[in-house]
Amino acid sequence: MEQLSFLEMAGQSRGLPEELLEYRPGLFSEAESDQLLQNFITEVPWKQTIQKMYDKEVTTPRLTAWYGDIGTDYSATGTLSNPASWTPELLMIKNKVEPLAGIQFNSVLLNYYRDGNDSVAWHSDREKVLGKHPIIASVSLGQVRSFDIRNKANHHQKYSVRLEHGSFLLMKGDLQEHGEHRIAKSTQTMKPRVNLTFRVVIPH
Repeated sequence: MEQLSFLEMAGQSRGLPEELLEYRPGLFSEAESDQLLQNFITEVPWKQTIQKMYDKEVTTPRLTAWYGDIGTDYSATGTLSNPASWTPELLMIKNKVEPLAGIQFNSVLLNYYRDGNDSVAWHSDREKVLGKHPIIASVSLGQVRSFDIRNKANHHQKYSVRLEHGSFLLMKGDLQEHGEHRIAKSTQTMKPRVNLTFRVVIPH
């Protein structure tokens, strides 16, 4: 992963490596994004999970939901989880991102960040059920949050992308192997945000 600096608040990091990441703002219009955000916040059966970190059980600082085809039993914690059935809204978004990703997805993880206290710690999506070099398509709705990425071997190699309302981000190549990412907590006032990450789960 090449050296990239953290972005300024006015824009994205320069020189985003196309072999690892593609960012596209405005995949959905503001009106479409507003409607989708409200739908997901009110209609999705959100859950707060408990994860084991450093031999301690901690409550995940965000809400999640898992949707997908039958047989895509997987969760963000790596445990088995029966997916909910696709909704019309999710299928519509799925059909829109698949041509951009060049792949057909069979599942999607939804994350609901209620305010600046909600976050996701540094991690890589490297579970075996996702394959060696997973392609993950991300759609963000609501509050702009900074998506931070760093090299696992050298934390000085890092950069950020501001995930805007209605935007699309594609993670690919060996990003998960050599890099890790997060959404950090914020001391600033943050409105709700919903993020969808479309994935291919290898049926077990």
